Amino acid sequence: MATFLYKLGKLAFRRRHFAALIWVALLTLAGVGAASAPTAASSSFSIPGTEAQKAFDLLEKRAPEASADGASARVVFKAPDGEKVTDKANKAEIEKTVAAVKAGSDQVARADSPFATKTVSKDGSTAYASVSYKVTSMELTDDDRDALEKTTDDARDSGLTVEVGGDALQAMPETGSTEIIGIAVAAVVLVITFGSLIAAGLPLITALIGVGIGVSSITALANALDLGTTTSTLAMMIGLAVGIDYALFIVSRYRGELADGRDREEAAGRAVGTAGSAVVFAGLTVVIALVGLAVVNIPMLTKMGFAAAGTVVIAVLIALTLIPALLGYAGRRVLPAGEKSKLFGGGRKAADADGSAGEPKQNMGTRWARFVVRRPIAVLLVGIVGLGAAAIPVSQLELGLPDDGAQPTSTTQRKAYDLVSEGFGPGFNGPLMIVGDLKGADDPKAAAGEITKTISKLDDVLTVAPPMLNKDKDTAIISVVPSSKPSGIETEDLVHSIRDTGTQIKSDSGAEIMVTGTTAMNIDVSQKLNDALLPYLALVVGLAFLLLIIVFRSILVPLKAALGFLLSVLAALGAVVAVFQWGWLGSLFGVEQTGPIMSMMPIFMVGVVFGLAMDYEVFLVTRMREAYVHGERPGQAIVTGFRHGARVVSAAAVIMIAVFAGFIGSSEQMVKMIGFGLAIAVFFDAFVVRMALVPAVLALLGRKAWWLPKWLDRALPNVDVEGEGLRTAAERDADGAAEREPVRV
Repeated sequence: MATFLYKLGKLAFRRRHFAALIWVALLTLAGVGAASAPTAASSSFSIPGTEAQKAFDLLEKRAPEASADGASARVVFKAPDGEKVTDKANKAEIEKTVAAVKAGSDQVARADSPFATKTVSKDGSTAYASVSYKVTSMELTDDDRDALEKTTDDARDSGLTVEVGGDALQAMPETGSTEIIGIAVAAVVLVITFGSLIAAGLPLITALIGVGIGVSSITALANALDLGTTTSTLAMMIGLAVGIDYALFIVSRYRGELADGRDREEAAGRAVGTAGSAVVFAGLTVVIALVGLAVVNIPMLTKMGFAAAGTVVIAVLIALTLIPALLGYAGRRVLPAGEKSKLFGGGRKAADADGSAGEPKQNMGTRWARFVVRRPIAVLLVGIVGLGAAAIPVSQLELGLPDDGAQPTSTTQRKAYDLVSEGFGPGFNGPLMIVGDLKGADDPKAAAGEITKTISKLDDVLTVAPPMLNKDKDTAIISVVPSSKPSGIETEDLVHSIRDTGTQIKSDSGAEIMVTGTTAMNIDVSQKLNDALLPYLALVVGLAFLLLIIVFRSILVPLKAALGFLLSVLAALGAVVAVFQWGWLGSLFGVEQTGPIMSMMPIFMVGVVFGLAMDYEVFLVTRMREAYVHGERPGQAIVTGFRHGARVVSAAAVIMIAVFAGFIGSSEQMVKMIGFGLAIAVFFDAFVVRMALVPAVLALLGRKAWWLPKWLDRALPNVDVEGEGLRTAAERDADGAAEREPVRV
């Protein structure tokens, strides 16, 4: 592989115009496609195999007029202080508003007056109107949403407080200025690392091009493939981080090759052949982790994983082709390692960051590695105890999906949620929908009544609405309002209790029941994700373990990498629980409402963080293996690996943390939580696991770390990540040139 990538790097350097033109053309094509594509709305959400989804499918077949899976809105009215919604003027305004909502869009299936459905609070201060649409929230147009917002704005002019909840007004997440701050931090770190604006600019430019192509492609295909807004946000988050990191490693290696005295074309080829090999395998681990999300069998999560994986593939290809092309354009403006531009030190030699210019000097990475090699047990214990302490909150982890109660307090959805909780009780924000299949009942109407009677006796049930039968009288819809909030443990227990009564109901009346609705769907999603976590972990870690055995030609090094990753993920999940569930330092991160952790967070962090953690493992440990293969003692090889890679890996980690932390400013709780979780996970993994635990374990293992059974060594393909083939080829070329040199007479 190293030889192929070496030739590819030299080709891209020589044919830089052609390489650059290809990527500019791809960016233009993706941009045009995104600009001409229709605006994508929120992605539809289906969970194959769950009871909640089966109930929706049954209603779609037998009672399509109910629009059970259609978008919904709840228009909440609160009278001015000292007045009631039942007062003549207020009642007339509410009736007028409900009629306007019904007439405002052709997609509105029903808009029920609160006075007809008796959804008026006991004290008369609050009322709400339920609005259901014929289509899902994904299929609603901006005109439909604008009509709903305009109608409620008009009602506010009369003095009423009017807020709207439900999924009909799902908004695009806003990441805010902190995302730009993250990129700015990355730029500063790159400038400090390279001591040159030109060298620092290359990773940023190529990462932005890669993200531009990836996100534009997602936008162009969003409607056709039913991709949600979070899909492009994740692709941007991952694409920026890995795009900058991969380019950083290749540019750094290029400067090291220049410092060894090679000409620029040869240096570009060798940089792509060596660091590029590590980039390919690091990218493969990320892609495996993201594509592996498909095993969960949640379409939305699968699409997110594939879209982000596509962006990673683009980042790898850009690092291998566009970076050497841009290095060709930059020419002498990219200086060898150890030199700085006049702006950052007048071109004088600096401390040898990459350990390749002249006699290697001790840098911070060298000193730290020697300290760890001398005190491996102490470093190992401190690191494990520290990560273990951070992981303690995981024992109290509660999973769920965010509802309107997790929205920022400034949004109309959150205000509507709070008004309903105050006026009626928290359970009204998440009523359960019971679907009764009455085909097996002798008396369908009596069976529906029996279902209602049985459920009303359960704990935590506040009210049970009379059953509604479809036209054929073979299906019943019953609305159940819990006493507790939608995301509460009590509500989850109630859903399980209702399902447990299904056997009794079937034996008594012949009817079958299923629990659905947004709340039940969230509970089913959480259960499905929990069930899939171990198989997913086994698949992803297993495949990556095999890949790392090929890269490192060792059994213990990949095993250590996997165990270290589990430590960092548990510690990061502990931090997420402490901030988003317990509220520790919540105000610092803009957490306005604590609650359960998003159901997909554990499996999502396992996938993404595993891929990113293996990046640092590959980049750092391949340099150690390279030194060991070339004859250094195990302890010295660790020090050499740190001298070459510690500064660059540290810079890459800081950049990735800055990029992920930029998404903490998002207005959407899901994006905010993902940004925080990934940022803290990268911090733990890069600076505690890879920089401390890895060298400590390798120092304790000594030569055993690189042990591989001979039969396995013969069976594994030789991918030559260390670039040994390049050295052999170079020596062969030099010998051939000497033989061909004419004799002078």
